[in-house]
Amino acid sequence: MMFLQLFVWGTWFTTLGLALSTNNLSDIIGGAYSAVPLAAIIAPLFLGLISDRFFNCEKTMGVLHVVGGLLLFAAPQLIANGKGDALSWVIMAHMLCYMPTLALSNTVAFANIDDRNKFPALRVWGTIGWIVAGLVVGGLGMSSSPKIFTLGAVSGIVLGVLCFFMPKTPPPAKGKPVNVGTLFMFDAFKLLGSIPFLVFIICSALICVPLAYYFAYTSVYLPQIGFQAPASTMALGQVSEIFFMLLVPFFFRKLGVKIMILIGMLAWVARYALFAMGAPDQVVWMIMLGVVLHGICYDFFFVTGFMYTDKKAPKEVRSQAQSLLVFFTQGVGMFFGYKIAGAKFAAVQESSNALAATIKTPTFGFWESFGKMFLSEEPTATGTIVSDAMANWKTFWIFPSLMALVVAVIFAFAFWDKVKQEKAPAE
Repeated sequence: MMFLQLFVWGTWFTTLGLALSTNNLSDIIGGAYSAVPLAAIIAPLFLGLISDRFFNCEKTMGVLHVVGGLLLFAAPQLIANGKGDALSWVIMAHMLCYMPTLALSNTVAFANIDDRNKFPALRVWGTIGWIVAGLVVGGLGMSSSPKIFTLGAVSGIVLGVLCFFMPKTPPPAKGKPVNVGTLFMFDAFKLLGSIPFLVFIICSALICVPLAYYFAYTSVYLPQIGFQAPASTMALGQVSEIFFMLLVPFFFRKLGVKIMILIGMLAWVARYALFAMGAPDQVVWMIMLGVVLHGICYDFFFVTGFMYTDKKAPKEVRSQAQSLLVFFTQGVGMFFGYKIAGAKFAAVQESSNALAATIKTPTFGFWESFGKMFLSEEPTATGTIVSDAMANWKTFWIFPSLMALVVAVIFAFAFWDKVKQEKAPAE
């Protein structure tokens, strides 16, 4: 379940920006990506009603993945016909099905393990799924192809069928009265009455604004540095994620929630600073290090956040609480992030498109792509095309670095919560 959960998303999400810019649709990158958080905002509103009270979590996941997979089949033709607006609607419809499954998969996992400290070792298979998706896409030379959606569609349907064979996870609040408060996650919103949890949610939403820059535009940026298999290169970030995720339980007990989340935020500051400083001279090691930092960026923030939320929420509303976290991070935060990133990209777009036009998409074998993920061949172009594009990219990446720093400072001073850690059961 965890492997396919993120394999489905990783097939198309990582290089969507590159696929659009290659097919003369770079002006809708921000809009296409912003359809994702809109779905994250809308979808959780019914999740509390469906998964907490009526239907088993695994069955709800199965239906949503099958329907979402079928929707993705329409995307390649829309790109071929230049129908960017219609594509954005298809992506939103797919994500309306997909986004609830992020919280549902966490609920299924926590309900079927005897110790929440085992969650990172289980969740790491999602990371492996995302890595394999990137390697397959990069290895097959599909990084800039609309075929990424076809791969996502097939894997989504496979996961949907698998869900019906997973352990039964009944709704935790079955038999309890249904009301409007339940439908709109009011039970989970009551958790915001806790000041530490409120600060955590606000900072989580804010830090996702700079996060949106990475997902939307890194795949556009990497080929202009010279990376020929950007999907495979970006998979290195998930490789580091595996290593750090397995260490999360240890650090969770030793460092606590605040320090772990703060480290994750500061890693985002460092990542974008490396992207910015490495742009003018196209310093490959700085860009590579920025990609590899994804392990700390994601694990120390999101995985820790999932565990913290599970601890803070009463058992009967844990599914809602996980949905609330998705609502504010993948929804509200990422929505404004993609909008802001899209507006900032307008200053880069002309020079970026000019440089991209001079770069030919290489063809290579599947196994050859594994070597390409580490190598970069500096693009050559006449005049000042390269220097103009790199100067604009430097300015583009500085803003998310500064914003991540501001959010980290706010969190450091405003968040204080003593969470009692549970010891792992003796073998």
